[in-house]
Amino acid sequence: MSRDRFFLGIVVILALPFALGGCPAAIVGGLAAAGGAGYAANQERGVGGSVDDFAIKTNIESAWIKANPRLQADLNVTVYEGRTLLTGSASTPEMKAQAKQIASGVPGVQAVYDEIEVAPPESAWQSAQDTWITSRLRTEMVFNTSIRSVNYTIETVNKSVYLIGSARSPAELDAATTMARNSPDVKRVVSFVEIRPGMPVAARPATPLPPSSAQDPGAPAAAPATAVEVEKL
Repeated sequence: MSRDRFFLGIVVILALPFALGGCPAAIVGGLAAAGGAGYAANQERGVGGSVDDFAIKTNIESAWIKANPRLQADLNVTVYEGRTLLTGSASTPEMKAQAKQIASGVPGVQAVYDEIEVAPPESAWQSAQDTWITSRLRTEMVFNTSIRSVNYTIETVNKSVYLIGSARSPAELDAATTMARNSPDVKRVVSFVEIRPGMPVAARPATPLPPSSAQDPGAPAAAPATAVEVEKL
């Protein structure tokens, strides 16, 4: 969500445990575990990949502000290994198209997944509910040993959960999407997660690149061209 609605949402999010029946301690504990030392290093993309993705995200947001401040205020950018997910609400189809065009032209962007809806912006309460869904799901992933939670980025907009990142196996991805679709208040789940087995990039030994004719077994699978939408049960 955009920064202004995010911080406003934080003001009311403390009331959500009582409204939605959650547990504040579980969320605080889960977020602490997810954000501890070595978080980026344990991701498949490694520290360098995290820094590169953050730079892409920042450059897109900066370009949006220059072109139209409403883009940065109403829309969200999530980047994983250059694969860029756009979410949020645009007031007009032209605004939606402009956001995608700008993002596509930023250096380092490998693919753009346009999930922007043409609709009025979310209210502060709706944004807070989305934040609660994301936090609760993140906590559940952190404590699920079958899922390497650091490899998943979660974005929730209007109770639709978007997953992007890297799964070690189809079974892990299925576990993650099943967890998301069974999470309370979630309307639907859309996955842009690629399947890539192997150890985290940061943990791999530094070895010379193989000849171009050889296939690196640790190389990522092809990025999904379209979303895999998982209907909520």
